[in-house]
Amino acid sequence: MPDPAANPDLTGHRAAEDAFAEAARARRLHHAWLITGPAGIGKETFAFRAARWLFAGMPEGEGLFVSPEHRMFHLVAAGSHPDLLRLERTVNERTGRIMGEISAETARTVPGFLRLTPAEGAWRLVVVPEAERLNLQSSNALLKAIEEPPPRAVILLCATSRGAVLPTIRSRCRHLPLAPLADADVAALLARYAPDVAAEERGALAAAAQGSIGRALALADGDGAKLAALAAAVIADAPRVDRARGYAVADRLGRGEDAFSSFMTLLQDGLGRTVGAAARGQGGAVGQKLLAHAPLAAWARVWHRLGALRDETEALNLDKRAAVVTGVALFAAPQDE
Repeated sequence: MPDPAANPDLTGHRAAEDAFAEAARARRLHHAWLITGPAGIGKETFAFRAARWLFAGMPEGEGLFVSPEHRMFHLVAAGSHPDLLRLERTVNERTGRIMGEISAETARTVPGFLRLTPAEGAWRLVVVPEAERLNLQSSNALLKAIEEPPPRAVILLCATSRGAVLPTIRSRCRHLPLAPLADADVAALLARYAPDVAAEERGALAAAAQGSIGRALALADGDGAKLAALAAAVIADAPRVDRARGYAVADRLGRGEDAFSSFMTLLQDGLGRTVGAAARGQGGAVGQKLLAHAPLAAWARVWHRLGALRDETEALNLDKRAAVVTGVALFAAPQDE
């Protein structure tokens, strides 16, 4: 996929586009927006699309569309628009690796940037693609710009959820939630961006991705259809799974780090989707079977344990094979968790 700053397309978020455009045209454009939603659904693409649209003078047309031939599109795509700041994590000079958080030093550049006179028009904009990466110090530095915004300045923050940013920031932002994409939209985008994926696999990948084209592309790149089928089989066979089944699954995954993370995420998401639908009276036979074996609260504990098991294993570089065996075994005795 193109970088979000250079992507001319946005699928599935027309209502959010219209809400932003309506506020701008009515001269009620809030100075800070918190754009939320699952990873890979287009939050950052939306932010840069909104920035281009404002820079281009709010042209009439569909949503916030600006032609790729427009000068403002090229400036934003190239990262060379003088009135746009992309606030991101920086590289640690000592280790050469990208820092885990947005530093306070980086965030302190925002107030001064916004106070400058616009060079290309009427607006100064800041895009924060990963607002959940703001720590306490960088959040407080950014808060100064949000509390005392200069005229014609807009800050667009993207985060997976409102709770991922500090209350002091989210309370001062207009919230714009983006919903996961429809499976049909994800499948269509897969056909565009991953044309080598077989047509019969797109549906399975779209369902496994839960409305995220970013995730669907990652799964497509990592044998995701097979991993999704493997996770679905474990859920369908529960509670008749044991440690031997876990070892068999671990053997299928091999030693790849991406396979481990994808499988554990698919297993967790699949469980949540299955029992959640069953609890609402919408699930199929598998979900009803799981709830007949153990109450919803027990499966909720398994869901949390799967996520913690994945995160702890990756963060502490623990034995991934053992983690898979443990994760699969959870489905045999959910009430023990």
